[in-house]
Amino acid sequence: MTPGPLDLAAEEVGLGFSVGGQPIVAERSGTVGGRRVLVIGVIHGNEDDGVAIVDELRAEPVPDGVELWIVESMNPDGQAAQQRGNANGVDLNRNFPHNWGPIGGPGDPQYAGTGPASEPETQAITNLMTQLQPDITIWYHQDLFVVNPSQGREGRVRERYAQLTGLPMGQITGGTYTGIAATWARNEFRPRDGVAFIVELGETLAPGEAVVHADAVRTIAVEG
Repeated sequence: MTPGPLDLAAEEVGLGFSVGGQPIVAERSGTVGGRRVLVIGVIHGNEDDGVAIVDELRAEPVPDGVELWIVESMNPDGQAAQQRGNANGVDLNRNFPHNWGPIGGPGDPQYAGTGPASEPETQAITNLMTQLQPDITIWYHQDLFVVNPSQGREGRVRERYAQLTGLPMGQITGGTYTGIAATWARNEFRPRDGVAFIVELGETLAPGEAVVHADAVRTIAVEG
């Protein structure tokens, strides 16, 4: 069942539950009614160094005029098992409804699920984002160490993030890219020029690097 209305005025919002029954939670801080920036630390369970960036974002004040939203992990079952997909073996970054296509089956690392947004984790995030209408959304991945270029405002924000963190700009290749979270978000929020992108971290993330990334989030949140 698709999750229902959310209390976006709360500081902690339950979005739903994973296949294994783990809660998926969003945290709100900063200026209510400010520029809404959403950071999702984990989508692939075995790519979870984004949690360190989330921890750094929690540790420092949010800049004035920014309403920061954090989902530490949208794939708690996969993270606990240190596997890419959720407990059904679905790659959640192939399960979003825009341009969804069938890929593989259980056991395939890119298995897209039985249909668009078939997984409760995907439903939780699409429901949040549809109601929240974030201005900027970032998903953390590993370990290609790159930010994909783009055009217009989207391209400028991505390039600024890369400049601030020392990540190179380059194409992300090597997969079947249907049902992608950031592509769904860009399509969903295109009429108002919303930004949604992937940051590919390296294989590991040192504590100092997590601070750099958290500072970059705050900077682009202000600069827009």
